[in-house]
Amino acid sequence: MNYIKRIQSSRTLYGVLMVVLLWYALHFTVRSAFIPSPHETFVNFVRIFPRTLLLHLLASLGRITAAVAFSVVAGVSAGLLIGMNRKIDRLVSPVIYILYPIPKVAFVPLFMILFGLGNLSKVIMIMSIILFQIIVTSRDAVKELTKELFYSAKSLGMNRPQLYRHLVIPAVLPKIITAVRISVGTSIAVLFYGENFATTYGIGYFITNSWSMVNYTEMFSGILGMSLLGYILFKVIDLIENHLCGWVKA
Repeated sequence: MNYIKRIQSSRTLYGVLMVVLLWYALHFTVRSAFIPSPHETFVNFVRIFPRTLLLHLLASLGRITAAVAFSVVAGVSAGLLIGMNRKIDRLVSPVIYILYPIPKVAFVPLFMILFGLGNLSKVIMIMSIILFQIIVTSRDAVKELTKELFYSAKSLGMNRPQLYRHLVIPAVLPKIITAVRISVGTSIAVLFYGENFATTYGIGYFITNSWSMVNYTEMFSGILGMSLLGYILFKVIDLIENHLCGWVKA
């Protein structure tokens, strides 16, 4: 019982064990080469990681990082501006509500025509999806701030830049980081689709190519690599959150 409690206390180890057990159960139930065993996949992952898989993961990481960074800067700026200004909110929010639900992946051919077949079109495709998430989250977070907070800040003689620095940004930062965490997950899913077009490097391309070559062990190795990439990005966001918003968990 103590051993089980120790495993459960380590969330990462507990999560890995549960996934591996489920994977083994699926492997022995299906009994098909389509679902290789975790052991076989891990051995193959270690074998191909330095010479093949790492290049694909780095290519995907670069695209995700660029898209998320630009989206955070543009989305947070726009969201704060909309949330702090009712006139701009009335003008912009209806447009956002119309554009937000549209499946942006339908515009992949258009992005490729306008921005080429390289990384730029894939980065813009990701941005077109996650940008709205960050804008809406930032705007709503500002709107949740009570008038009393602004009255108190103004009574201390704060001007508008100081109001942003000492009140608005610290108050909305935890929700913005949550939006970024969600956006990273969305980015990985979207990139998997985008990397199937006009590219030779990227984890999405690697997985699809392995599937088309009927190499299911390498396909699952790519899925394992994608999971590892997402895990690392989430942990980085957790570190940033602990550094910038430590007062939330205090």
